[in-house]
Amino acid sequence: MQEKRQEFKKPSKKHEPKGLTILYEDKDIIVVNKINGLLTISTDKEREKTAYFLLTDYVKKGNSQSINRVFIVHRLDRDTSGILVFAKTEKVKRFLQDNWQQFHKTYFAVVHGKLQEKAGEITSYLAENKAHKMYSTKDPTEGKLAKTGYKVKRESNKFSLLEIDLFTGRKNQIRVHLADKGHAIVGDKVYGKAEKNIKNLALHAASLSLIHPLTKEKMTFETPPPAYFKTLIKS
Repeated sequence: MQEKRQEFKKPSKKHEPKGLTILYEDKDIIVVNKINGLLTISTDKEREKTAYFLLTDYVKKGNSQSINRVFIVHRLDRDTSGILVFAKTEKVKRFLQDNWQQFHKTYFAVVHGKLQEKAGEITSYLAENKAHKMYSTKDPTEGKLAKTGYKVKRESNKFSLLEIDLFTGRKNQIRVHLADKGHAIVGDKVYGKAEKNIKNLALHAASLSLIHPLTKEKMTFETPPPAYFKTLIKS
């Protein structure tokens, strides 16, 4: 007999953690939409303004003695908005991480310029330098294989809106690959250039399809990109 998942009632806006919209929750997983500017997990400089801290507090429901907690499955960069999944047990975390490469992830990005090839794939090996910045190399012994698919959805005079399939999940992969093509993501101060009138990175994790760890059913979560993506592509 197939096990059934028990979906929780979504909290009111008043009780949602600040900076997160809860898209789905049951006793095994919690799926959220993270705003741009919020860390996934803590750093040496920031401990509390993170998705992990906020959701840990949320599942404890204000009870410091509660054993309820969340487990990190994957991460989004601070400046990337979109879908994040957290596990509620160590067992669920392991299942999701063990199968992560098989799950389908779609992003949207606004990049500088118009791409000559309107669809394609970018492949390289990604390595990290001493300054913790990622870079592409052709040497498989130096980095890890990274593969990114893209398709142009809309264009303006200055920018292009891309739909991106993430075939591997390396650190800063999309940002590095698009910069390698000469079309850095708008607002990317690390792999592109700083711009006076643009504050936010135009990269959004829009869709995630996964297998539920309990029922083994396929589930797809979607969330549209922030409104400023449309504003950029009209400029």
